[in-house]
Amino acid sequence: MEGLSRRGLGRAALAAAMLPAAARAQSTAANAPAPAGEPIRIGCSMSLSGGLAGNGRPAAITHRIWAEDVNARGGLLGRPVQVVVYDDQSSGANVPGIYTKLLDVDKVDLVVSGYATAIIAPAMPVVMQRNKVFVSLLGSGVNTDFRYDRYFSISPTGGRIKETFAKGFLDVAMAMEPKPRSIALVNLDSDFHQRAAESARFLARQHGLRVVYDRAYPPSTVDFSPIIRAVQAARPDLVFVGSYPPDTAGLLRAASELRVNFPMMGGPMIGPHITAQKLQLGPILNNLVVWDVYAPEPTLQFPGMQALLERYQPIAAREGADALGHYVPPLAYAQMQVLEQAVRRVGSLDQAALAADLHAHRSDTVIGPLEFDAMGEWTEERNLYTQYQGIQGNGIEQFRRAGTQVILYPPRYRSGELRKPYTAGAA
Repeated sequence: MEGLSRRGLGRAALAAAMLPAAARAQSTAANAPAPAGEPIRIGCSMSLSGGLAGNGRPAAITHRIWAEDVNARGGLLGRPVQVVVYDDQSSGANVPGIYTKLLDVDKVDLVVSGYATAIIAPAMPVVMQRNKVFVSLLGSGVNTDFRYDRYFSISPTGGRIKETFAKGFLDVAMAMEPKPRSIALVNLDSDFHQRAAESARFLARQHGLRVVYDRAYPPSTVDFSPIIRAVQAARPDLVFVGSYPPDTAGLLRAASELRVNFPMMGGPMIGPHITAQKLQLGPILNNLVVWDVYAPEPTLQFPGMQALLERYQPIAAREGADALGHYVPPLAYAQMQVLEQAVRRVGSLDQAALAADLHAHRSDTVIGPLEFDAMGEWTEERNLYTQYQGIQGNGIEQFRRAGTQVILYPPRYRSGELRKPYTAGAA
C-alpha cells in the first residue's frame, strides 16, 4: 500500500503541475505576435505510401501539429515554420534524391528524418556532405558507422544496444519464481531484429540461461506453425521474439492455434504498436511482454502528451491513419521539439551552434527530458517493456485506458506486475 500511495501522490503532483503549464501555453499563444517574414523551412523524406506508411503517415500528421503549435506561439525566431515533405514510398533508394532536392533546390533551412533505419541511413551521406544537423526518428544504431557529430536520434534504444536492448525483458524474467533456466530466440532476418537477438543472446549468457533454440527466419516466411512447434519442442522457460507486423500476426495466431504455454513470451514484436493489429489480435495479446516506446499509463504522462494525443486522434480518424497514435506520434513530436528548443536557445540557424547546443543541453519533451551523448544517442536508454493484460474482445476503448498495457520496465515507470504464463489468449 505504501508504494501505491507514493504513486498516487506522484500522479496528483504531476496533474497539478500540468494545469498551470497548459494555462501558460494558452496565454502565450494568445498573446504572441504573429510570425512574419520568410518561413523557416524544415525538410524531410517520409513514407506516406508503401510498407512503412502505417508509421510514416502518423509521423507526418504529428509534424504538422507541431508546426501549428509553434506558429500559434509566434513561430521560431519571429518567423513562421513550414514542414516540407516528400513521399519516399517506403524505399530507401528514393531518399538520397529527396534530400538532395530539399537542400539544393528547395533550400530548406533544417532537415529531419522520416521513420525507420531503412529510411534514415540513406539520407546520411547527403546530410553529412552539407554539414546539416539531422534529428532522426526511430532508427537503430544508424550512426555507429557514420560517427557524424551533428546526428541526433529520437529512439529509446540508446547507444549500447547489445548491452541494453533486451535488458528489460530479462530483468523482468529473472525476477520470476521459479527463476527461468532456458530461453528460445526467434527473429526475422533483418538488421534491427538481428541486433535485438544479439542483445538477448549476450544478456542470456550473463544470467546463465541456456539457449535451447536460436534461429532467424527469412522475410519470405508465411507459415509460422513449424517455428512455433519447434520452439514448443525445445520447452524453453522464456521465448524472445523479434518480428515485424505481418510476422507478428502470423506468429501469434500460430501460437494460439497450437495452444502454447510459456512462462513468458515477447520481445520486439512490432505490430501490436499499431492500433489495427491491436484490434485484430485482441485477447491473443494477453500476457504478451513487448518492447515499446510509449503506453498510456499514469507513470509516463509528461506535460503535453495528452494534449498531443487529443489533437492527433481526430485528424488520424479523418485521414485514415493509426487511430490511437501511441507508437510514432509521441517520438515524432519530440523529434521536432528538440530542434525547436535548440533554435530558441542558440537564437539562429547556425548548424554548428545547433549541434553543439544539442550535445550540451537537456531538451524537455512530451516523452520526458532527453540528453544526447557524443554519438547523438540518448545518454540513458529507455526501452520500455510492457505487458498486455485483461483484454476482452476487440474494442478500441480498452486500449485508451491505463491498465491494459502495463509498464514492467524500467522500474521508475513501472505501473503493474507481471502476469504469467503466456497462453495466446488467457484473460
